Amino acid sequence: MKLDSTDLRILAALQADGALSNVELARRVHLSPSPCLTRVKALEAAGVIERYVALVNAKNLGLGLNVFISISLKTQSKEVLADFERRIAEHDEVMECYLMSGDSDYLIRVALPDIAALERFILEQLTPIADIEKIRSSFALKQVRYKTALPLAHL
Repeated sequence: MKLDSTDLRILAALQADGALSNVELARRVHLSPSPCLTRVKALEAAGVIERYVALVNAKNLGLGLNVFISISLKTQSKEVLADFERRIAEHDEVMECYLMSGDSDYLIRVALPDIAALERFILEQLTPIADIEKIRSSFALKQVRYKTALPLAHL
């Protein structure tokens, strides 16, 4: 889909506040409501807008521990990778999971209430996965920057 400057303004506004009404969105991007809604529906249909979510404050829900875990597997066959990805996706505490290049095979980020929960997660959820060779955890001491809005300037 070829995006024009109006589409980019719509995306920027919705990334800042996905709960905007169509009328308010149209006002912010200088369109009338009907063409604005048509453009939003086209962005959704093209898969540019994937879904709408509410961003919830983890600390306010008692999830103050943010841990990055590097995982190395014994082998990297398609079957082993697929099995790991299927199993890791079953856990709500896993916020992100990336297949990596470099020293480890995967990097996951987990949101947990405390060290005891991390210990349980590692011992009860990760170590039973037979193909895991090495688990290394790094704790986030402070969140310096967190954003969900993608950069649009390159478009």
